[in-house]
Amino acid sequence: MTKYTLTLVGVSIAIAVLLFTKLTGFELFEAVVDFFVEIEHYELDEFVIPLGIVLVFALFDQARMRRSHRVEREKIKIYKAMLSSTHHILNNFLNQMLLVKLAAKETPGFDPKVLALYEQIVGDASTQIEALGSITRIDEVSIHKSVEPRPVD
Repeated sequence: MTKYTLTLVGVSIAIAVLLFTKLTGFELFEAVVDFFVEIEHYELDEFVIPLGIVLVFALFDQARMRRSHRVEREKIKIYKAMLSSTHHILNNFLNQMLLVKLAAKETPGFDPKVLALYEQIVGDASTQIEALGSITRIDEVSIHKSVEPRPVD
């Protein structure tokens, strides 16, 4: 029903105008014609049609822009939901990997270099997840830039 709100408003106004003209005997069309005859004296009538054309196209342009903004808002909403889900999945994975790390530490003879590499990999993944989650401008370039490898200090 909200799709047709303006149509319903237009129908309501049209019915109100029709009832007003029928109840009062006011001739609306004749009043409009008289108005145009009156502005003919000032040569303003030449601007009515071009102004009407501009207004119609401006309304079409506004409708197109609203539709475009609505689509963009939906894309952002979907992106944020996907990002939140991905964040949840990766955090679960990282927590499960901590169990693997604890088991590796308790295993006799396990190479400490592998544990150090594990720490680095988990740290890099956590940093990238945080960077991806803190994007303020949602576009392809920003997303790629947030996860590209950082130089090692």
